[in-house]
Amino acid sequence: MKLKAKIVLLAIVPFLAAITSIETGVRTEATALAETQHATTQAAYLASKRLELKHYVELATTAIAPLYNAGEDNARDDAMLRIRALDMLQKMDFGKDGYFFVFDMHGRALMHPREPGLVGRDLWALRDSQGTPTIQQLLAAAAHGGGYVRYLWHRPSTGKVASKLGYVVPLERWGWMIGTGIYLDDVDSTLADIDASAAANIDRTMKWIDAIAVAGIAVIALCALVLNVSEYRSADARLKRLAQQVVDSQENERARLSRELHDGISQMMVSVKLLLESALARFERSEPRVPPAEAALATSITRLGDTLREVRRISHALRPSMLDDLGVAAALEQLSRELSEQSGIDIGFTQIAHTHAAALPEAVNTVLFRIAQEALTNILRHAGASKAALTLEISHDAVALTVSDNGRGFDVADAFVSLRAGVGLRNMQERVEALGGKLLLSSQAGHTSVAVRVPLGAHENTLPALQET
Repeated sequence: MKLKAKIVLLAIVPFLAAITSIETGVRTEATALAETQHATTQAAYLASKRLELKHYVELATTAIAPLYNAGEDNARDDAMLRIRALDMLQKMDFGKDGYFFVFDMHGRALMHPREPGLVGRDLWALRDSQGTPTIQQLLAAAAHGGGYVRYLWHRPSTGKVASKLGYVVPLERWGWMIGTGIYLDDVDSTLADIDASAAANIDRTMKWIDAIAVAGIAVIALCALVLNVSEYRSADARLKRLAQQVVDSQENERARLSRELHDGISQMMVSVKLLLESALARFERSEPRVPPAEAALATSITRLGDTLREVRRISHALRPSMLDDLGVAAALEQLSRELSEQSGIDIGFTQIAHTHAAALPEAVNTVLFRIAQEALTNILRHAGASKAALTLEISHDAVALTVSDNGRGFDVADAFVSLRAGVGLRNMQERVEALGGKLLLSSQAGHTSVAVRVPLGAHENTLPALQET
């Protein structure tokens, strides 16, 4: 795994671990808080309901208290007063599901306004759907002086079994249990809404944390991308500098070899040729003459002359001295003339220098010459052209070189991507881009053009205006 990938992972993994820990902690705390809120709300609701039930029962007992107290001395009147008390309690209610009920202490229903069919029945053994002995629990609470009981009972308004909180008190002299109750499904619904709201808040918080995590990962990825692009650009710049250094090194080595060939080997070969010519002249003047020796010397001198010309050609191809002495224009003119003589192709050269044309730096001279040399070599090898033309145009801020021919042309796009294509065009492009210039190629059957434009900085020295040659 690459170092940059490891760095990104080292950044993302702890970040995700931290986000996961935060999310787990927030969810745990939020859930605990929601449960506490549920319990607190439920306790508050139930406390309110208990107080409300106790108040209702106190109102009922207060209402029948005169009847209860009046029947203490006369049993016959007491029986009538019980009937009046039951009738009074039956008429008392608080809403469609709020009513009072009366049982004797043996579990027989004495009064039930919402379910009159229960009146007179012994309900001691009655159990709800969960198996709880409802009436027995109510009587037990009443036997202890009163209390609250939670049980299941049919809700009159819906006809469905619902959870109910009842409160009962005893009327000991009459042997009654009087009570009322409030159905808790509304409370349960309210608590369910609170729980749903808390769950929605927790989910919303988790989504925000997830969004923050995604945003954080995106920022890390963006930083990694920026770092990668920056490193890529830096590496590309270093590669270009290295390539330019290689090219400069090659040019310097070519110049050195050219000078060595021209100033060293060429001079020694000229000296040897002169000595051989002097020896041949002496043979020709001496008596008796030796024709075989003279022929051998003459052949040696001819071959030495050919070798000397080949050495000079190689020296000139490596780096023409005219490029350093007289500039790129003279070197291009000489190049076009020599290649025209060698190939038989009509190669013309035109130089256009505007007023206050800038002096070309050595690097620009070298690049323009090498591009022209590569382009003309390609024309000779591949184009099958009969004519070619070089145009060099120099202004105060730029220099342009155009090499064109009337050959068969080629596919420009394929030339850059095809594995069969050479590296000449790419080398041209890299050389020009190293100077901040542009290379434009256009090709079709009958006309191919290689155009180079390189911007120039301000220079104190300028070339005098030249006429078109």
